[in-house]
Amino acid sequence: MYSRSAETAFPTCSKKARSLPELAHTFAPAQHGDVIELDELWSFVLKKSNKAWVWLALCRRTRQVVAVAVGDRSEKTCRRLWERIPAQYRKKQAYTDFWQACYCVVPARQHRPGGKEDGQTNHVERFNNTLRQRLGRFVRKTLSFSKCPTMHWWCLLLFLHEHNKDCLKRLAKVQAKQST
Repeated sequence: MYSRSAETAFPTCSKKARSLPELAHTFAPAQHGDVIELDELWSFVLKKSNKAWVWLALCRRTRQVVAVAVGDRSEKTCRRLWERIPAQYRKKQAYTDFWQACYCVVPARQHRPGGKEDGQTNHVERFNNTLRQRLGRFVRKTLSFSKCPTMHWWCLLLFLHEHNKDCLKRLAKVQAKQST
């Protein structure tokens, strides 16, 4: 068995991934009244026992992903997600499920935990479904899966950049209609 770096094995993806701007440069600035929704999504790399939890922070108004972290389902990964949320959004109310890690990381004055019946995390849950529909490697029962964590991360980032770009276009159209 021999090993090759991800850059050698996947030169196109590597080149494209290296050219991506920071995720923070792909979404609209926060506005008064914005809230964020946080949630985690189960995925795996190579085999199902290698869990890779994808943590997302989504702006409810724009539907854009403002931060992402991949790791386990611990407080450490939740904290990494929270630290990646831009300061302008980190000051907003944050809706989450009742996962214990969120209680430890999100400041109590901003944290709004709720169940699915409350509907306060519907947008991020819907985004998780979209992610599973559009990227085969995030489907629970699939023949399409990531063989290395690097590719898992790059494919996720490429999708998030495209998603945020599409949301910006949609937002611009809405604003153009409102101004006429």
